[in-house]
Amino acid sequence: MLVLAIACAASAAAWLYLVLAHGGFWLTGQRLPASAAGTGPTAWPAVAAVVPARNEAESLPVTLPALLAQDYPGELRVFLVDDNSDDGTGVVAAELGEKAARDALRADPARLTVITGRPRPDGWAGKVWAMAQGFAVAAGEAGNDHRGEATEAAADRAPGPAPEYVLFTDADIAWEPRALRDLVRGAEADNRALVSQMALLRAQTGWERTIVPAFVYFFAQLYPFRTVNDPRSRTAAAAGGCMLVRRSALEQAGGLDAIRGALIDDVALGTLLKRAGHRTWLGLTTDIRSARPYPDLASLWHMIARSAYVQLRYNPLLLAGTLVGLLLLYAAPPAGVIAALVVAAAGGGTPATAVAGLAGLAGWALMTASYLPMLRFYRLSALRAPALPLVALLYAAMTADSARRHYSGRAVSWRGRTAGRV
Repeated sequence: MLVLAIACAASAAAWLYLVLAHGGFWLTGQRLPASAAGTGPTAWPAVAAVVPARNEAESLPVTLPALLAQDYPGELRVFLVDDNSDDGTGVVAAELGEKAARDALRADPARLTVITGRPRPDGWAGKVWAMAQGFAVAAGEAGNDHRGEATEAAADRAPGPAPEYVLFTDADIAWEPRALRDLVRGAEADNRALVSQMALLRAQTGWERTIVPAFVYFFAQLYPFRTVNDPRSRTAAAAGGCMLVRRSALEQAGGLDAIRGALIDDVALGTLLKRAGHRTWLGLTTDIRSARPYPDLASLWHMIARSAYVQLRYNPLLLAGTLVGLLLLYAAPPAGVIAALVVAAAGGGTPATAVAGLAGLAGWALMTASYLPMLRFYRLSALRAPALPLVALLYAAMTADSARRHYSGRAVSWRGRTAGRV
């Protein structure tokens, strides 16, 4: 009981620090300013949206039309990179682009350019390679080795303006009409080289409601948004579904070549830009949503396990520390409370028992309170908050399984590509 009492006391102290001094990670107030009519740049900069897409034929009819129909006052071109798909992704994208052009009565059907991805060179992560090909075509880098093959002939039209911003987004992300306008306004008004918003993930099935809010909560605990947004802090991150990047800043920082092997591309890109001295911003939104469903625990397990050990840089010591930390922070407090109640019901008790119960209750209460804003953000019942320790234990199991698969040679695959190797 003495060991449990010490663990509960340490956990309570840790939770007190996390809630009071860890960048307000548990709050959900890091949002772009509300749109104001008539405000924005005098001249809206050109934007090129780059969409890496691998086997996304099912998602694109839901998401691509909204991206093409953005209510953006400046020049917007979309470059979708068909990353060696085998489900007709490129064909579906081209058909959607043609339909969008017809529906909008546009004279320039090249608003969407579909790029056939080239084979991935050694040393490049698959998604970053697709991003690099789209970026090269969007920036007009003739002769660049990163250029893919554009399936749409563009030689007969005048080239559009060189984009001042590049928007990296995913094929499963659905955009509200003014979302891009708000992103650019935020970047211009606050002089940010990177403005990133974490897309609202689906939370419709029972397992999605259980896992998804905790996933965002744990991400914010690892990378507190307020700290990421502070230019004086070294903490850096981004959310891969929505990253608006100033092109000149990316090129000055070394371009995507500098993160060629990154399997967690969003954090790598945010780190690259911030370490180069640029201002970055990361926040939450309800205007950009993920359309990808996770219908059962297996699909969510797969999503998390594919990158958990990557995030720990395949380091066994970091793995052990993470698992111990999860158990100490999340499992010790309820264990202390339950143990104290059991001992009290049996008519016993010691000072260590009292410490375990009181410290455990304090830690559990702080943990529960810190989870409430995220549950409200996802419009879920506050009654889910006390169960956060159980979700944390699931995350610990997923992290351990990610490492197990790595060492057994069965790295987790995603969209048909192995995630544990580049």
